[in-house]
Amino acid sequence: MTKTSYQPRFLAAVLIGAAALAIGTLSAAPQVAVGRTEGLVHGFLLVRSADGEPIADGDLSQIARGDHVTVRMILRFRDGSLQDETTVYSQRGRFVLLSEHLIQRGPQFKHPLEMTVERASGVVTVNYMDDNGEDKVATEKMQLPLDLANGMVPTLLRQVQAHTPKITASMVVATPKARIVKLEITPNGEDPFVVGVSNHKALRYDVHIELGGAAGVLAPVVGKRPPDTHVWIEQGEVPMFVKSEGPTFEGGPVWQIELASPVWPQASAKGSKDSR
Repeated sequence: MTKTSYQPRFLAAVLIGAAALAIGTLSAAPQVAVGRTEGLVHGFLLVRSADGEPIADGDLSQIARGDHVTVRMILRFRDGSLQDETTVYSQRGRFVLLSEHLIQRGPQFKHPLEMTVERASGVVTVNYMDDNGEDKVATEKMQLPLDLANGMVPTLLRQVQAHTPKITASMVVATPKARIVKLEITPNGEDPFVVGVSNHKALRYDVHIELGGAAGVLAPVVGKRPPDTHVWIEQGEVPMFVKSEGPTFEGGPVWQIELASPVWPQASAKGSKDSR
């Protein structure tokens, strides 16, 4: 592993810092039911800084085979940094995370990070580089709740009813040792956006990370309480992810991840007109 990055994922974007989490006290929240079967998806993504400057682009692909769905999101930053996340989940009545593989590297991130979560074995492995530049491996056998949402938050929010007052879930994050945190996700009104000349609205969800035990008590004191992340979902017969906004690692800047559309080179457009 090269000396480049370390970051917990887009939506859990918040490393906890010091205190331990009492995992044994965690109870699984109700899982989200499968209202619409997930299928084949491929889309383009754009990452912007807080001031709106493009800093990365990427791809989101989703393939369903039977009741197993594989989602891969790749973000390629302009400075050579990379985030590559593959999530596998089942959709047999309820959504259940089966595995996650997350890689983050490059100057955008504080330390190198590679994390693997496997439900079948309950093993979570984190490969990271410490502050001295040494490669480390932390392996934990964990009691993984059924409501784990790693790599699945936009999927779950497309499935729930707009009037649902609150959604709770769990998430594995690396600090760099693996921990489990609770997510509280609440709708917080609609925001307008425009596509061409058409006006649309997206329901905004606030994703709050709840630090249990001693971590939750100490966070306000040591300034480590994670800020909320926001996710926008357009409602309707086919709900659609529009944008997310929040930091992606401890002390990191706010990034916006949004859908992107192709831009055609002017030369190609001119050539097309000339050929008519």
